[in-house]
Amino acid sequence: MWIAAIVCFFAAFVLASLVEYWVHRKMHDDPQSKLGARHLDHHKKNDGQGVFWEFLDYLKGSFFLMLPMFLVSWQMGLGWTLGGIFFAIFSAYAHQLQHEDPTKCFWMKMPVHYVHHKYGMWHHNFGLAVDWWDHVFGTYKAMDWLDEQELSRPPRNYLQLRWW
Repeated sequence: MWIAAIVCFFAAFVLASLVEYWVHRKMHDDPQSKLGARHLDHHKKNDGQGVFWEFLDYLKGSFFLMLPMFLVSWQMGLGWTLGGIFFAIFSAYAHQLQHEDPTKCFWMKMPVHYVHHKYGMWHHNFGLAVDWWDHVFGTYKAMDWLDEQELSRPPRNYLQLRWW
């Protein structure tokens, strides 16, 4: 039964990344909605809230999706919930990192969320933590993003972020 928990962990992680992609894309489709207006403000400020507050937002948005798997089995529910929480942590960190030090996003060829903001892309590069879904749905737009602005940033480590 623990194999099912591990499978659920990875399935929840991948599904959470897909939900994140579509929610972000939907925010751009309807900037007049409550969520869209808040997101428009995020684009104007071009700043993250801090890893902790980003995490809480992602957790609030996905909490109700975590509970039903416990009806199947507690192992599957645990794997599913941990996969969702792990993605929320990873996504919150990745989002803040792309606002503060995008050159540190080694797991992507191009930090899509940073580029999304830098070039005012309203129809491209919706991924926050991963770029998979932009490739799958044809919204990935490669840019020559690494310029003097990024190269002149003072050296920092992976933990020197705004956490609160």
